[in-house]
Amino acid sequence: MRRTVVAAVVVLTACTSAPAEPTSASSTAATVATSLVPTTLSAVTTASPTTDTTASPEVEFEVATFPVAAGSRPHDVAPATDGGVWYTAQRRGALGWLDPVTGETRETPLGSNSAPHGVIVGPDGAPWITDGGLNAIVRVDPTSLAVQTFPLPAAAPSANLNTAAFDGEGILWFTGQAGWYGRLDPANGAIEAFAAPRGSGPYGIAATPAGDIYFSSLAGSYLGAVDRSSGAVEVIDPPTPGAGLRRVWSDSGGRLWVSEWNAGQVGVYDPQAEAWGEWRLPGDAPQAYSVFVDEADAVWLTDFGANAIVRFDPQTESFLSFPSDVNPANVRQLLGRPGEVWGAESAADRLVVIRTVSD
Repeated sequence: MRRTVVAAVVVLTACTSAPAEPTSASSTAATVATSLVPTTLSAVTTASPTTDTTASPEVEFEVATFPVAAGSRPHDVAPATDGGVWYTAQRRGALGWLDPVTGETRETPLGSNSAPHGVIVGPDGAPWITDGGLNAIVRVDPTSLAVQTFPLPAAAPSANLNTAAFDGEGILWFTGQAGWYGRLDPANGAIEAFAAPRGSGPYGIAATPAGDIYFSSLAGSYLGAVDRSSGAVEVIDPPTPGAGLRRVWSDSGGRLWVSEWNAGQVGVYDPQAEAWGEWRLPGDAPQAYSVFVDEADAVWLTDFGANAIVRFDPQTESFLSFPSDVNPANVRQLLGRPGEVWGAESAADRLVVIRTVSD
């Protein structure tokens, strides 16, 4: 494990806005042990205001990284109920688990041809995986590590499954970048797939506090509001044409935050006001990949252009930047629990966490 204590770089910016039947199989987990080599570094905060010179209070964070098995290419992460962290080992066709205290990892194989993409923890406390290689939703029992597979309907072959979210009634909704979205009822295993508006593109998906479902389309460049009864989708376009909405997350008020990959922006859509806001990330060529909103409604993104994780404060419209010490890191997704934001450095075979030390 590598630890870095930082007071991050602050950049202030301005908003632009506009209205606007399952099969089951048991598998044995293969355990891979890793050792910890802690390193602590310090950094100094520098401020680079662009539209506001009001001083912001210093916020201190601790950044730690954890190696996983070589060749894992971890894609997504999800904090586990036992204090560990689940991650998809995409290139090894496995679900990984990390103990952040000891640095120990283990991997559970998901089956031949598996290529897991997303992972979330469901209402049952189990990790649920979107597996593009299997073209199936996968559940792993957190205790026995038994693997249960829910294949997509034959009408949706090679859906290129990406991410999933549970709605307010416990139904799992998912996206497939080849032009699909769908739902799975864990109670009976019934699974449906729907053709997405504008074809290919569905990528990120999220539930609001009210249990509503929205997904983002990268190629289609829209936010999709799902009717949970009929499965129909309302297409909501952002102000920036061709912005490339890759991922989406809800804040505590039900506003939808999106990472605009093509535009290098973070956007927000307010369903009640039917209005948008957009902010460009710092740097010359930002590429906003993932987005996550923490318990304080701070917005976290990953920027491939800057090889960094960034934190956006909607109140001050300012960014804090956390550049990686490896290049490229390629953090493709973020998820967290109170006081911690986790990601996977897919190009470096590491997990990364940013912990709040003080605020």
